[in-house]
Amino acid sequence: MKKCFAIVAACAATVFAHDAAASCGSAFCLINTDWSSQGYWLEPGVLFDLKFEYVDLDQPRAGTQRIGVGQIPRDHDEMETINRNWVANLDWTPAPGWGVSIVAPYVDRYHTHIHNHLGEQEVETWKFHDLGDMRVVGRHEIFASRETVEHQSSLGATLGVKLPTGKYDVTNDVGEAAERTLQPGTGTTDLLLGLYWSAAAPLANTSWFARVQGVLPMTERAGFKPGKAVYVDGGGRYALANDVGLMMQLNYVWKGRDSGGEAEPEDSGQQQLWLSPGISWNVSKSAQLYAFAQFPLYQKVNGVQLTADWSALAGVSWRF
Repeated sequence: MKKCFAIVAACAATVFAHDAAASCGSAFCLINTDWSSQGYWLEPGVLFDLKFEYVDLDQPRAGTQRIGVGQIPRDHDEMETINRNWVANLDWTPAPGWGVSIVAPYVDRYHTHIHNHLGEQEVETWKFHDLGDMRVVGRHEIFASRETVEHQSSLGATLGVKLPTGKYDVTNDVGEAAERTLQPGTGTTDLLLGLYWSAAAPLANTSWFARVQGVLPMTERAGFKPGKAVYVDGGGRYALANDVGLMMQLNYVWKGRDSGGEAEPEDSGQQQLWLSPGISWNVSKSAQLYAFAQFPLYQKVNGVQLTADWSALAGVSWRF
């Protein structure tokens, strides 16, 4: 059996990625693609991963309840945000037990809402594509046991930073600035802290992982500071064949309220739990294709926010 057990380098784009849905619905998938694309990546070297994410947030929600557009009056009534994101991840393992990852998201986003002003309703839209906030994350394997392929385990820690590389002042065709939670970047620098565990399971051809990560915004920029966040992932992989793996994940996020003069604290902050089935195919010794779908099991938001009924991603990774 190939080295397919999950070494979860929590430094990938899902750490990332994961600016979860806010009131206007900017989002990345919450799926941990470190597990799928780097599950058996142990040797020193370089890995490049590129994935495409589709997240259509078209369901207004208050608390845990679905609501209609404008059912709970706001200054503007959110309608839909479509996210089509490309995320590139360059991972370097200079020596066993040590690694660093650089993640760069390219955001393609369309948003529409109804602006309520003096009894009038005006539909406003934004459509843009731009670089998002990049992340640099290092990892260290604290403990590892690799006596046999069938009995492997690993415990490690990650430390990194989210950089303010994305724009936070994008406007639409009439010069109206998008809400801060809709922008390609937050404008802030965030600290990323994480722990991960992975192991080959007692059952043949199976492996498991777990990961927890905290995101701590360190600065405020132009009247906005995103809320703190905690991400918890767990899942398993079954080797259906030598080159094909079936995967299942649970992905949980807790996000606190945003703050600052340009924030909307009453409509920010949430809890979500997702079920994410997936499949991977080793095209060759150095290339892998993978795909995931994601379905919500639990969604609770503060105020009124847009949520998704499903999301999906597909990607490819190469080892050099």
